[in-house]
Parts: sequence; structure tokens; C-alpha cells
Amino acid sequence: MAQTNIQSGTSTDSSLRRQLAEFWYYFSENRGAVIGLAVFILLIITAIFAPWIAPHGPADQYRDAVLLPPIFQEGGRAGYLLGTDAVGRDILSRLIYGARYSLFIGIVVTCIALVGGIFLGVIAGYFRGWVDTVIMRLMDVILAFPSLLLALVLVAIIGPGLTGAMISIALVYQPHFVRLTRAAVMAEKTRDYVVAAKVAGAGPLRLMFKTILPNCMAPLIVQATLSFSNAILDAAALGFLGYGAQPPASEWGTMLADAREFIASGQWWVVTLPGLAILITVLAINLVGDGLRDALDPKLKRS
Repeated sequence: MAQTNIQSGTSTDSSLRRQLAEFWYYFSENRGAVIGLAVFILLIITAIFAPWIAPHGPADQYRDAVLLPPIFQEGGRAGYLLGTDAVGRDILSRLIYGARYSLFIGIVVTCIALVGGIFLGVIAGYFRGWVDTVIMRLMDVILAFPSLLLALVLVAIIGPGLTGAMISIALVYQPHFVRLTRAAVMAEKTRDYVVAAKVAGAGPLRLMFKTILPNCMAPLIVQATLSFSNAILDAAALGFLGYGAQPPASEWGTMLADAREFIASGQWWVVTLPGLAILITVLAINLVGDGLRDALDPKLKRS
């Protein structure tokens, strides 16, 4: 018996390694995804070690260094590599600390939308009938509104601030997870392994969340990745409009809002650098999402 258990454990480990190797093979075939993953890992490291990487505090003001240009432009100083803003704060330091806001927003929004969407989607797809009708019509109503406009309305009701912005964006993204989960559950619940589990006496909760759901996760992982990047983008938009993170937070959208008056002036770095940070981050995460789609979707795998 012990010999059999050892062989079973070895077989499981070998199968897991084979699956991981296959996943990495298809993921790494997408060069853009590999580059995006490298940028995303760099973003994570930057956010974790921000207090040690940033040359200054994100809210430190230097009155003798107001609107200094980057070091590579005439008038720049070595102590402020990317220049300073209108109140003398170091832009590089604020961008580095802003990575923390971006990751925090992406994680919180995606987790709320994913958990709520999976729960409602599994129930709708498994029970069907009037339960499915009620849930899906509610999701259709949410999808009928432009996402940013609906987020603005919700954050106006909840109240301006980072918490309100994250909750509002998560509620707006939830229908995508509900619809995706429902479709996957409907496709899986008629499979032989589900019928066998039902005949063996498994209850509805076990069937829904332990038998069916694990086999529906691949498209949800891809959708979560894309929602992560969209959450960063929408939170920046709400911050720019004054409904997201509030000053003096170093969130990138809030930095853009503070720099609105310099859009048409010569202080291009105050506006351009936060915008580039948002662009690069969102692009990197979207590239990772494309790679995950290629690696997890069997239809896209080449023999």
C-alpha cells in the first residue's frame, strides 16, 4: 500500500511538472507576453521596495526646486532625475509610489469582481430557470450603461475616494465574470464526470464549486488579467476627474489631474510621465493576458 501511495504521489508531481512545462512553452511562444511579464514583475518589485528605491518621499516638497525639468533637459538637477511638479515634489518618487496604488487597485477590483461574478455565474448556470433569468437580466441592465459613466454615478453615490472608486469599478466589471462563468458552467454540467459525481451522491454545492468550477477557471483567469489592467485605467480616469484617489496621493490619475494646467505649457514632464506610466503598465498586463489566453485555450495550441 505504501509503495502504491509513493508511486501515486510521484505520478502526480510528474504530471504537474509536465503541465507547467507545457503552459510555459505556449506562453513563451508569445514574445510580447514574455516582455509584458518582465515589465509586470518589475512593477511588483518597484511597488514592494518603493521606500528603498524612491530617492524622496512621495509628498516631500522642495520649494527651491519647483517645476524643475528632467536631468536630461537643460536646467535639470541630479537629485531630481525626472523633474519636479508645481509644488516641488519629485516626480520619479511619486511614480514609484504610484505603482503601489496601481497594484492595490487592480488586485482589489479584480478579486471583488471575480469572487462575486463566479458566485452568481455558477448559480445562474447550474440552476437555470427563474434564478438564471433574474441574475442575467440584472447583469444586462449593468452592461447597458457605458462602464465609465456607470462607475462615475456609483462613485458619486458612494462618495469620492479610492475605496468608492474601487467598489464602483468592481461592480461595473462583475457582469463580464458572471456571463463567462455561466456559459462555462452550462457547457460543463452535462459532461460525464459531472453526471457520475451526481450519481455518486454529490450535492449541488459540491457539484457547483468542487466538481464543475475548477474546470471553468481557464477563461476566468484570462478575463481577470484583462480586468486588472482595465481597473488601473478606469481608476486613473476617475482620479483624473477628481472622483478617485484624492490629493496628495501619488496615484497616477491624480497626478494627471494635478497637472492639467500644464498640458498646454512647456512643462511637458508633469503631464507626460504619469501618462506613460499608465500606458506601459496597462500594455504590459494586456500582453500577459494575451499570453495566458494562448497557453490556456486548447483551441489556440499548435500541435
